[in-house]
Amino acid sequence: MLELQDVAVAYDGLSVVQGVSFAVEQGAIGCLLGPSGCGKTTLLRAISGFEPVIQGAILLDGQPVSRRGLTIAPEKRRIGMVFQEFSLFPHLTAYENVVFGLHNRPRTERRARGLELLELVGLKHCSQVYPHQLSGGQQQRIALARALAPNPRLLMLDEPFSSLDVELREGLAREVREILKREGTTAILVTHDQSEAFAMADEIGVMDGGFLQQWDTGYRLYHEPANRFVADFVGQGVLLAGELTAGGQVATELGLVQGPSPTNGARNASVEILIRPDDVVIDPESQVQAKVVERLFRGAHFLYTLRLPSGTRILSVAPSHQAHEPGEEVGLRLDIDHVVTFDRG
Repeated sequence: MLELQDVAVAYDGLSVVQGVSFAVEQGAIGCLLGPSGCGKTTLLRAISGFEPVIQGAILLDGQPVSRRGLTIAPEKRRIGMVFQEFSLFPHLTAYENVVFGLHNRPRTERRARGLELLELVGLKHCSQVYPHQLSGGQQQRIALARALAPNPRLLMLDEPFSSLDVELREGLAREVREILKREGTTAILVTHDQSEAFAMADEIGVMDGGFLQQWDTGYRLYHEPANRFVADFVGQGVLLAGELTAGGQVATELGLVQGPSPTNGARNASVEILIRPDDVVIDPESQVQAKVVERLFRGAHFLYTLRLPSGTRILSVAPSHQAHEPGEEVGLRLDIDHVVTFDRG
């Protein structure tokens, strides 16, 4: 188990990570998600023992490994690492790469563990193949097997898929998740790509400006964001102006909005409501009209950009067999079951 308690990290006296707290249970996969420069890699380095903390504590299996005045050396933490660059030894076979860190183990044990992991990652048939003969995805799985070989207490994955083609990333993320779950390994993924985070992690922490904005499941980050940054960073959507009514509904340009969840975060009568593309239904029977500005084909569906009479633009998804041309007027209605509002300011 990994636990961070009010952790802060500084470079040259300047705080770059502040007040971060979260926990990852044994066998779970956590993720630090955010834009470049938000502090997620710095936090990974602190967890690994490469950066000291100036505040708070980092615990592994209930024991402090970092706190002010204490930094257990990285090699004593039993933390495995997988990086963006696969860093495989080009002169060693896939099998030799996997068992490289097991040189102190008996030969029979080393061989058994190497073949077990090659089978786990689906590459036992490539045991005698050299890295240059493997695809990028296969090389990444060998790097993963090598990191898992010594049975680390925690595995850290720093942007592990970013050097791969976009179409491969989400599929490989799902494969890696399955491998980690079968091995029972606790892991932390660092990425800026939310599709990777959703595909792989049990819980995700969204970071910005050195602060942890929200630690939650992917579902709750999308449907119940804690603040405007999370609402904007996770998924697609717009904030639509509205007014709170006495009955707790929100009056908007698209009509009254109500749902089983109470409004979240708003205190004033003038609010903004989060509208996701899947909340907006194109309905020819609706009296509310909008003009199609743009249409993007996404295979099973179109993503429409629509302009309301006020000039506000919103997004909508619709099955691709329901094609509407740019410039066409369409009817809209809202179908929302998670009402999220923020003060308008």
